[in-house]
Amino acid sequence: MRALISVWDKTGVVDFATRLSGLGWEIVSSGGTAAALADAGVPVLAVEDVTGSPEMLDGRVKTLHPRIHGGILADRSKPAHLASLDEHGIAAIDLVVCNLYPFRSDPGPELIDIGGPAMVRAAAKNHGDDDGGVGVVVDPVDYEPVLEELAAEGALSTATRRRLARAAFAHTAAYDAAIVSWLDEPAAGEAGAAPGADESPGPAPLPPTVHLALERVDECRYGENPHHLGARYRPVGELTWWDHAYQHSGLALSYLNFFDADAAWRIVHDLGDAEGSSAVVIVKHANPCGAAAGDDLADVYQRAYDCDARSAFGGIVAFNKIVDLDTVERIETAAQADLIIAPGYEDGVVERLEAKRRNTRVLEAPRPDEAGVSLRQINGGWLVQSPHTFASAPEDWQVVTQRQPTASERADARFAWRVCGHVMSNAIVLARDRTAWGIGAGQQNRVESGQLAAAKADGRAAGGACASDAFYPFPDGVEAAAEAGVAVVVQPGGALRDDDVIARANELGLAMLFTGERQFRH
Repeated sequence: MRALISVWDKTGVVDFATRLSGLGWEIVSSGGTAAALADAGVPVLAVEDVTGSPEMLDGRVKTLHPRIHGGILADRSKPAHLASLDEHGIAAIDLVVCNLYPFRSDPGPELIDIGGPAMVRAAAKNHGDDDGGVGVVVDPVDYEPVLEELAAEGALSTATRRRLARAAFAHTAAYDAAIVSWLDEPAAGEAGAAPGADESPGPAPLPPTVHLALERVDECRYGENPHHLGARYRPVGELTWWDHAYQHSGLALSYLNFFDADAAWRIVHDLGDAEGSSAVVIVKHANPCGAAAGDDLADVYQRAYDCDARSAFGGIVAFNKIVDLDTVERIETAAQADLIIAPGYEDGVVERLEAKRRNTRVLEAPRPDEAGVSLRQINGGWLVQSPHTFASAPEDWQVVTQRQPTASERADARFAWRVCGHVMSNAIVLARDRTAWGIGAGQQNRVESGQLAAAKADGRAAGGACASDAFYPFPDGVEAAAEAGVAVVVQPGGALRDDDVIARANELGLAMLFTGERQFRH
């Protein structure tokens, strides 16, 4: 039996080859792998001794040879293939152990592996449905089970070879996907002329193809409902902020815990960065039901909770600052949260949460990653768009009413707009003093979203701001905002009846700002 071993990641390979040799296998190897095995005293036959050709082109060509690929690809069930091996003096290769250059570590042409994928794919293609197939190992995690099966059975079963072949094709598919993603990045000088002083670069063009290679890393307790399965996947070979998150206590995460916590984590950091202060966001069913910013974290949490204490029950609470003892005192008297996530906790905080909120999942995590393109599955395909952003700057917003907003009203408008951009459409947010006192989300018409927001605010946003994620098509939305007592309305503008809406705002004594951008979220 002959095995070809050529790996970049040499984790465990010496022990694997030593034990494989002890089972009577002949080892063929190349380059650094051959040197490592020889230094460890493992009997090894160099690839160039098999091929009769030296490595060339700085190692770019070494295993690309008929004496290698013929040995891998020969179908042992076909007498003609076996006769060809005999005719050309080629020994069959029964096991290929290979992993590829670490392209993601330093993307570029020199780390685009050619011989490795060719060997891996050849072995996986020839895994066979009978006893004569080739085994292929691309992950050191499979060394031990492969050795155990070879020691016990003398060969790999059809089922094992099929499992390993699937892992091999997944390995090369993920590798190719990483290369495509790198090639999709604009090369230096390809982005076109730099924008002028009054211009801003638009989003990068969407690629002609999208290649997803994902690996399962977390099993969810269940999916959206207990009868669904759920799991978290990540891009192969990449770590996300979720992989650095640590769960201090509580039950295992469900699908919706992941989904809502991810939303809350992104929103709280976006809001905190925009305000330059502490921020707290409470999310329920992917929508913020409470949001506040300020200097004192305990006070910020209390205001975020008071936005909608009823909806906060069973929600996700996200902090952008370390949770202190003053804040945990407020948490202890509030309704139970399903999950709390923060960048850290003062000494004693986690223990108090465990004692008083036993079922609450307590997570510690780094900042969220920079957003990439957004993908959403539809029946028979996918929708892809550039990541969610805020394109307009508050200082560039246009005042369209006779009354100018005051500095504090502008601040309220800025805060309300930021929160509104994270609320599912149709969205209306009523805010004052960096607190979203009323959030109306997901209604089929803007007036009812405004009514919901006003009912939740219950007068607490009086003198503050109303934000609408899209333009008001009729004056009735502005009338609802005025009834809630706000002083300023911020909206995209661009409706056919903008003049009517502005005129009504003037009649009601409101200030109105146009952002020039819509913030629909679905």
